[in-house]
Amino acid sequence: MILVSPEQIAAVMGLPQVPHSVAELDEQVRDGLPKSALKEGVGHAARSAEERRALLVRIVPEATFKRRRERLSPDESEKTERLARIVATARYVWEDPEGDDRDAREFLNTAHPLLEGRTPLEVAFTELGARRVEELLWKLFYGLPA
Repeated sequence: MILVSPEQIAAVMGLPQVPHSVAELDEQVRDGLPKSALKEGVGHAARSAEERRALLVRIVPEATFKRRRERLSPDESEKTERLARIVATARYVWEDPEGDDRDAREFLNTAHPLLEGRTPLEVAFTELGARRVEELLWKLFYGLPA
């Protein structure tokens, strides 16, 4: 179950065609997201240019990214969507009235004891890891014991 809307996930990726259902988002992922979606998502997740580059090449190797014309592969698109979903959830939990992502970014890049001392971004590279991060975020949001 996705705990944030497809529109919120699409906003993190800056998608030109905003999906209004999980089915529409899934179709876009299967068809291959635009390269810009990865750059946008990484921009919301990382705190510095160095972190952005490291995160981007972890999802798509630099040479491969340069060779891609417009679209990512379905596998790369799935990883991009997963990153955007985690970022969208963190943004929702640390919603700032001024739209500042600083707190969400800080959470995503800080080692957490409930994630074996790894950062949420590191854990979220697998689907099961992403689910663990989402669960942690929702427990934080609702003030539940972890």
